[in-house]
Amino acid sequence: MTGTEEITAPAWTGELAADAERLAGLAAAAEKALAELPPKPLRDPDQEARAEDAKVAARRARSAFLAEHVEAVYAELTDHGRRRPRVTELALAAAERFPGLVPTREQLAAEAELTQGAKEGHEIDQGVFLSAVLGSPAAGTHLMESMLMPTPRALELADGFTASGLVELGAVRVERDNGATQLTVLNEHCLNAEDNELIADMETAVDLVLLDPRTRVAALRGGVMTHPRYAGRRVFSAGINLKHLHEGRLSFTGFLMGRELGYIHKIYRGLLPPGPARWPHRFTNKPWAAAVDAFAIGGGAQLVLVFDHVLAASDAYFSLPAAQEGIVPGAGNFRLGRHTGARLTRQVLLSGSKIWASSPEGRLVFDEVVPAEDMDAALAAALRRLDSPAVLANRRILHATEESFDAFRRYMAEFALEQSLRLYGEDVISKVGRRAGRSS
Repeated sequence: MTGTEEITAPAWTGELAADAERLAGLAAAAEKALAELPPKPLRDPDQEARAEDAKVAARRARSAFLAEHVEAVYAELTDHGRRRPRVTELALAAAERFPGLVPTREQLAAEAELTQGAKEGHEIDQGVFLSAVLGSPAAGTHLMESMLMPTPRALELADGFTASGLVELGAVRVERDNGATQLTVLNEHCLNAEDNELIADMETAVDLVLLDPRTRVAALRGGVMTHPRYAGRRVFSAGINLKHLHEGRLSFTGFLMGRELGYIHKIYRGLLPPGPARWPHRFTNKPWAAAVDAFAIGGGAQLVLVFDHVLAASDAYFSLPAAQEGIVPGAGNFRLGRHTGARLTRQVLLSGSKIWASSPEGRLVFDEVVPAEDMDAALAAALRRLDSPAVLANRRILHATEESFDAFRRYMAEFALEQSLRLYGEDVISKVGRRAGRSS
């Protein structure tokens, strides 16, 4: 006996409680099979194959259970839509209410102590779950709307920011001047690479902009670096922090799903304020500009695609090195094509081609290119042009037609599963280990 023979998908009854009990038993059998094996780094090829068999059998059963019951599961977890948990809270609630469906808080905490390559990959089960939720028009729309609501941290800071016009969040400075608020990214030691802390600070910062009645227009720019290679220079973003990914420190729900459904979507779509529905517009929107100094790599390049006006220094470039890193570049696959067309999109996403701001292709992703020394004045002028009620009205119409809520929901349903699988791909673990070693 290998310990995996009993992991066979049950015959579903169509009744939620009975099927949940069957799933819990199957998941427990899979965990028992894994517990009988050595830790992942110590397994021989045969043992690792047995472990994968157990995990895949359980995941197939979870997918089948969710295909049957996802809307009923979501209704129970949200009190039929009356509660609005965010993705991390939703997944943890699912672990408590439906044992074996997703990893428990304790399982996630134990894996958080391990490098990415040493983990069992329990986050894949969160990907299975969130993919099913987002794949449901009713549940997925409700979850996406929940993620567009302001965070508790932002609500606590909102009145203070409105009064003072300045908040220091750690990795982001938020500063208002005459109706224009600038977010300055200050992850200086790693060239503004994204980690769990920066994502949390960015969402708070975006919320503050959208909640603030004195902010009419906003901008995002990288701060001045302390990193030796770029000391004294501004940098927009180096993308995902590969060292943190290698070390297993990036959360699937909080980082990878949270950034797409949270602050990036809020910049594009707007904020869904708490309380009674607003009229005439349900979402609170503001025009946004981005100022790209040096480079916008990976997650930074994904960000560029949601701004209304993108300014770049003439020596800057845009890059989505998905093929080199092995992971899915956020919603880059969804949004880049409408800027660059299908052929150039494939060159960027599949081959890692860079787009230089000063090249003809650069005009497809950058609205304005100026010498580096003129960036301050150009950004100020861009914000003055965006500061108009007519800009805001036309922005709303453009965004409603070019990227529907439902199309983004369907993309994110695919992304949730694909990205969770990619995080634990052998090629990804090998690549990020090498890259993290070179950058340390």
